[in-house]
Amino acid sequence: MELDTFVLSAVLLLIAASIAVALFKHLGLGSVLGLLVAGIIVGPHSPGPQVTTHVEDVRHFTELGVVLLLFLIGLEMKPGRLWALRRDVFGLGSLQILVSGVAIAAYVSLYQASWKTSLLIGLTLALSSTAFVMQLLQERGEIASRHGSTAFAVLLMQDLAIVPLLALVPILSTTGALSSEIPLWKQIMIVIGMLGLVWGFGRYLVPFALERLARQNNREGFFMVVMLAVFIAAWAMHQAGLSMALGAFMMGMLLSETRYSMQIQALVEPYKGLLMSLFFVAVGMSIDLQAIAAQPGLFAQHTLVIVVIKLVVLFLLALAFGLPRNVASRLAFMLAQGGEFGFVLFSSAKALNVIDDTTFILAIGVISVSMLATPVLVRIGDALARRAEQQQSPGEKYRYHAETGTRGARVILGGYGRVGHTVATLLQRSGVPFLAFDTNPANVARGKADGFPVYYGDIGDLELLTAAGAQNATLVVLTIDHGPTALRAVSHLRNAYPNLPIIARARDLNAAGDLLQAGATQAFPEAIESSLALGANALNMVGVAVENVDLLLQGVRKENYDLVRPVTHDG
Repeated sequence: MELDTFVLSAVLLLIAASIAVALFKHLGLGSVLGLLVAGIIVGPHSPGPQVTTHVEDVRHFTELGVVLLLFLIGLEMKPGRLWALRRDVFGLGSLQILVSGVAIAAYVSLYQASWKTSLLIGLTLALSSTAFVMQLLQERGEIASRHGSTAFAVLLMQDLAIVPLLALVPILSTTGALSSEIPLWKQIMIVIGMLGLVWGFGRYLVPFALERLARQNNREGFFMVVMLAVFIAAWAMHQAGLSMALGAFMMGMLLSETRYSMQIQALVEPYKGLLMSLFFVAVGMSIDLQAIAAQPGLFAQHTLVIVVIKLVVLFLLALAFGLPRNVASRLAFMLAQGGEFGFVLFSSAKALNVIDDTTFILAIGVISVSMLATPVLVRIGDALARRAEQQQSPGEKYRYHAETGTRGARVILGGYGRVGHTVATLLQRSGVPFLAFDTNPANVARGKADGFPVYYGDIGDLELLTAAGAQNATLVVLTIDHGPTALRAVSHLRNAYPNLPIIARARDLNAAGDLLQAGATQAFPEAIESSLALGANALNMVGVAVENVDLLLQGVRKENYDLVRPVTHDG
């Protein structure tokens, strides 16, 4: 029975998703698999209660999550790093599509009369799921690893391949749907024009607007401009016949070199997470259990053969490109599923009568079920990779762990005013890596001019702290002069990272007490410390031994400044 009320549908969806995610996370299978199962449960093809029968519309809307995901990846992918991946993008990525596509087409030709249709199906099924793979890599903290960066390079080439594949569909159609209204040269000019629009918008206009809004401390306007930039880039690429996600990725890369990149990531992350979760649920809702049950043997055969073909081809190509066996194993099992763009390509092919309804249902089912199996495949790849690592030489093991290890220990500095500048200088002179954040664009600009890694951002924002890698930090130093922000930052940090040391600046003893109560490891009242420095110099100048003065100051700090605390008189 389908529920007509939107609120009841939302409640049903949330109940199913919450229980499934909690259960699958507990079993160690990951949240993505739980969301897929939740989609199957509430989908129109299950015997239970249904959220909606308009699955395709839901999937189109939730693809905005893929757009935001690629935008955030672009924020982390500097242009220099992308250039370093060019061999994997155009070499390994192109060969993976062509070799896997031809091999799958050869298998499909056993069941399809037309070799052209078989080739289209083969090349489409050769694509992998950008949404699934990047979400898994992000959850596991492996985007910067060797297999993570290589997987991203292959997926980027697959996104680029969508354009010629979409153009191939009307060519194969016998309905005369191929439009000759727009000549090829004009289509190329449209693509170039849209690329130039995105570049100019992201390189000049967006940073200019963000600068003005940051100076006004207009957080809502800042967020709106960011989202506008993402969707304009996505729209421009869609108008050019390219992938919307590719446009968002370009905008992310353009903004990655601005001093606002960390704050942008913190603002967008929650919305991306929500839409991506709904996307996985929508994919689960697409799985037609009745169609699978009608031909279970044939369906299982198709799925198994296609996954194995992709596994073998990608593993051998990875070895041919010089990747170690452990990296090749992880890469192959991570990219063995079908991709979400297959839904678009097969829908277009069905609309133009390139494929029939039976082929369409089987193809969509193969993509959906292979996605469903991805978390399990990744675990198998990890197990094989660990076995391969045990057989590596010590030099290979060191190189692998250096590539896949987490970021080094560092300090997160909240505030880059006069105190923050002093602390940053001491850290830099001592060779301690750090990141600094400030909500005053002038301070951020001064930090950049000083050659320090200073970014625009609210240190009291938990998403920003996560984006800055607080989970890998060894210390947080708060030098900000705004008490509520400092208290909020300390509270978030202490709740999220109970063992992370936090030292904070306070205006006076009362503020220091509040920070200590909120969870700060140490809090230094600025006025008292200035007075202690003045008093210490006075004692030294009248002949008191330096050792005695140091012991006195240590005692004052150890006793929580009780010795110098002002005495209040009642009445």
